[in-house]
Amino acid sequence: MALCGTTATNVTKMMAAYNGGSSAVAAHHPHHHHHQLQHLPPPHMHHHHHQQQQQHTHHLQQQLDIEPDRPIGYGAFGVVWSVTDPRDGKRVALKKMPNVFQNLVSCKRVFRELKMLCFFKHENVLSALDILQPPHIDYFEEIYVVTELMQSDLHKIIVSPQPLSSDHAKVFLYQILRGLKYLHSAGILHRDIKPGNLLVNSNCVLKICDFGLARVEESDESRHMTQEVVTQYYRAPEILMGSRHYSNSIDIWSVGCIFAELLGRRILFQAQSPIQQLDLITDLLGTPSMEAMRTACEGARAHILRGPHKQPSLPVLYTLSSQATHEAVHLLCRMLVFDPSKRISAKDALAHPYLDEGRLRYHTCMCKCCYTTSSGRVYTSDFEPVTNAKFDDGFEKNLSSVRQVKEIIHQFILEQQKGSRVPLCINPQSAAFKSFISSTVAQPSEMPPSPLVWE
Repeated sequence: MALCGTTATNVTKMMAAYNGGSSAVAAHHPHHHHHQLQHLPPPHMHHHHHQQQQQHTHHLQQQLDIEPDRPIGYGAFGVVWSVTDPRDGKRVALKKMPNVFQNLVSCKRVFRELKMLCFFKHENVLSALDILQPPHIDYFEEIYVVTELMQSDLHKIIVSPQPLSSDHAKVFLYQILRGLKYLHSAGILHRDIKPGNLLVNSNCVLKICDFGLARVEESDESRHMTQEVVTQYYRAPEILMGSRHYSNSIDIWSVGCIFAELLGRRILFQAQSPIQQLDLITDLLGTPSMEAMRTACEGARAHILRGPHKQPSLPVLYTLSSQATHEAVHLLCRMLVFDPSKRISAKDALAHPYLDEGRLRYHTCMCKCCYTTSSGRVYTSDFEPVTNAKFDDGFEKNLSSVRQVKEIIHQFILEQQKGSRVPLCINPQSAAFKSFISSTVAQPSEMPPSPLVWE
């Protein structure tokens, strides 16, 4: 897994820039190939499929003698395949959202995810490159979204024998927070940040994916929010304690858990149940104050107060690995704060000195926002951009029936395709077609577990 090198000149130029400034899309970006940290081995060789055109609509064509289309991942609400875009021969990811129109809740969730994927414009956030042409509305049952194909994810990398240097940790954490700052600026809570939802390429570029549980932040604290969010190991204490309202700081807690996992190569809080999860957290952070538990439900507070009073044991974080330096542990302790209102934000975390080297490495040879000329590197004026406008979920208020949402989504997809390239559709003659059509979503064991019901 390669990381590029940096030079003293680049550091000076970059710091000057930093102090002074605050498939269809991916195909047209030139990729920077630089001297690199060792490469992550790609999971497969890339071959190109032949093109086939039919009635001005390209089919995703399958050829048996070369690399087949194949499943590469199963998410909470969809299955992802690696396929070839016949328009340019590039490998892309194709996400199938099945059984979209079962009920109104499912329709709304899928439409929200689809709108988000089309809204995102950020290097560290996965976005839609294309949506396959839907059939006639009477036969419209599933949606296929084309995204960039990434070679691996952070979970696979962490559990692999591949050595990870402190440079890897810094550049990964930098990109996670850079993507999260963008999402939070759009008013979006991801609600399922975990290593498996952080896609990584062999050049160490990282993208946040899977917005099946994402939603817009809720400013009204009296409005209840679902607790069926975030895979247990990465779940913030306020959710574990039954809080009915939470903010984007739940994502920062998840990032803190992942940061520790990058340093120690093992899950930080690996419990068998939500109650044990909370107990492991208080073992490290100590017994929280009543103020820190103000949003918790009565049963959860009673559980904490019944138990022994615990002192914090944060210095144990230095034993994660030799990479757990003072700077690393200082930043980690700002993320793993029990009280969500005192947890660091993505924006402030990016200003922490631990991430200076990650920023430098990323913008010297990994990003697409800076570029190299004959006279050297030209840096962007904004290293960690935010959205111009917040993501607007107002469209959801008027959705009242499955048929209505189906018509709106159908129209939305057709409008997305206007003026772009030749539309794609599924090729029913493809050898992979039958297994893709019948492929299902993640098994119950892979789903975020249901919330604990406190007595």
